[in-house]
Amino acid sequence: MTWFSRLFAGQSAPGVALTTRQQQCIAAWQQLPAPDLRRSHYRCRYVVVDVETSGINVRTDRLYTIGAVALVDGQIDFRDTLQLILASAAPTSEAATAAGDAVPAPVAGPHAVEALIAFLQFVGKAPLVAYNVPFVAAMVERVLAEGLGIEFALPWIDLEWVMPDLFRDIDSTQGRLDAWLTHFEIDSIHRHNAVSDAYATAQLLQVTIARGARKGFETPASLLELEKARRHLHQSS
Repeated sequence: MTWFSRLFAGQSAPGVALTTRQQQCIAAWQQLPAPDLRRSHYRCRYVVVDVETSGINVRTDRLYTIGAVALVDGQIDFRDTLQLILASAAPTSEAATAAGDAVPAPVAGPHAVEALIAFLQFVGKAPLVAYNVPFVAAMVERVLAEGLGIEFALPWIDLEWVMPDLFRDIDSTQGRLDAWLTHFEIDSIHRHNAVSDAYATAQLLQVTIARGARKGFETPASLLELEKARRHLHQSS
């Protein structure tokens, strides 16, 4: 059976032939129960995600690496991490790079398919966390649609929106991940490396859920509601 990607940047990416086992893995993931977002932060598993890309355009730039770190019952387990290298950072074409109009090659081939399935199995149906969700989620969801032909409809919590509301005593006007990391004295071992940044963001999540619990935001659902309210207030102002 062949899955075909959605349309991105006005053109369709070639389909990828999936083996029976791969189709079964995807079906098993799809049948997993939805996450219970009403469980306490300290009784659930979050997955923090970051990416390395060729640029900041979610429609045309290429996804190189996905880094993921799990936070389980409030704790980070170094063994519960994942790094997927989906593409080389080397330019695919000197002429295209010089022209500035290179488009991402679609995810294809057995290595990429197996990597994406590994990502699904690692995440399960856990709530996802990132800093700047619109960018991270768009890149991840696009590559899953291209590579596996699936819709990755899991809840994402964006610390960029949640943290300023929980830490109103901190000047967050800069709105940058680096500013929060500096304030809380969290080091990213290798900045702009997907796994290293995901690990640093997971530490920010620990700080966030601790403050959230003290303020009555004790579950993933409450953080999502807080984010929704802040976005609505921002759009209305």
